[in-house]
Amino acid sequence: MREKLRKYGSDILYYSLSFIATLIVWLAHDLDRIGVLKEVDFALELMWWLILMLFAWAGELLPVEETTPDTPLRVGWSPLYEEPRLAKQLGLKKLWVKDDGQNPTASLKDRASAMAVAKAGEAGAKIIACSSTGNAASSLAGNAAAAGLKTFIFVPERAPKGKVAQLMTFGANVISVKGNYEETFELSKKAIDKWGWYNRNAAINPYLSEGKKTVSLEIAEQLEWKMPDYLAISVGDGCTIAGVWKGFKDLYAVGLIDKLPRLISAQAEGCHPINRAIAEDKPWEPMEENTLADRDKTRHRKRKYYLAGMCRHGTNVAGIPEQA
Repeated sequence: MREKLRKYGSDILYYSLSFIATLIVWLAHDLDRIGVLKEVDFALELMWWLILMLFAWAGELLPVEETTPDTPLRVGWSPLYEEPRLAKQLGLKKLWVKDDGQNPTASLKDRASAMAVAKAGEAGAKIIACSSTGNAASSLAGNAAAAGLKTFIFVPERAPKGKVAQLMTFGANVISVKGNYEETFELSKKAIDKWGWYNRNAAINPYLSEGKKTVSLEIAEQLEWKMPDYLAISVGDGCTIAGVWKGFKDLYAVGLIDKLPRLISAQAEGCHPINRAIAEDKPWEPMEENTLADRDKTRHRKRKYYLAGMCRHGTNVAGIPEQA
């Protein structure tokens, strides 16, 4: 009996949830017919919860398997604050701010690193490596340390000393490279290929944007599946905005949301290759670094993450002045 439960337990749970979701749909219909709106809202909310659980259980929304280990830190499910005073100041009807500073290393990058650590564990890897100028490195070092994995992190020599100190606090092996970020990235890639380390570089590992798309899933749920007209997101080298877009596309594809928000892509004016490509409707090209924003100095990475799709949908661009 125990063996049968182990073998068929997941199917039993899946179909049980499906049956419950169907009952809730019937209940919502009957309550709507007699005009009990409050109960209908509750029933529909519960129904969407169950549908989301079903897709998550079936592995449709995230690339995880039964063998994928859980990450030891709580990453995600950060608060979404409504900001009426700021909305009024900006001339908006409503405005929400997602606070991912409450993640373990105070960055949205924890979403990507948690996925990388989970997939590394699934693959049996013991060492993870990447190149970074800041938050990505910190989040990898912290999440990997919590999971008992060793890290090698390549940083350009201009990397902020505070960030480097944080990496070393987490026990990372830090390699300072004499050169710019592109040279640092290339050296990290060669080392990863030579030693067979698990690659956390966003330009290489497609799972990272899958981790970052969880912020879209959360926003949709926190807004009760009612999408805003616009969503502003920083670009960096493209992985974050791509993950956000893919998250909304996935939700739209399975019918959990009925429209896609237009994205406002924010890059520093001194280095904005993706924004320039969108604004001028031209192919993406490298751009020289001329900004204080560390992450926006990743100017030469090849990105294809849904850029064409975002352009077709009408992505708005925003240049951020240095004094901002």
